[in-house]
Amino acid sequence: MKRVLVDQSSGAEIMYLNLYKGLKLKLENLTSYDSPLVGFDGKTVIPRGQIRLPVQAGSEVVEVDFIVVDAYSPYTAIMARPWLLAMGVVSSTLHLKVKYSSGD
Repeated sequence: MKRVLVDQSSGAEIMYLNLYKGLKLKLENLTSYDSPLVGFDGKTVIPRGQIRLPVQAGSEVVEVDFIVVDAYSPYTAIMARPWLLAMGVVSSTLHLKVKYSSGD
């Protein structure tokens, strides 16, 4: 998967429809998911369904329940707290020290 967002504050793993189709998965393999979601832009999104897929990170493989949505995103998927807990990992953000110059 390319362009995956790891969101520690989210409680649901999201897969966008373009990735789902890119993996050659069929829409009829989705199970029902009835709860609407709210996107980053504040708009309500009705999920297309849900699917359980194995996700490998390093040597670890974990089954993940993805909610599949047909909405625009710069990401192909969002990995959230359930996946982080199943992997037994803590995400970390790279902190850079930036020195600003006033140009004087």
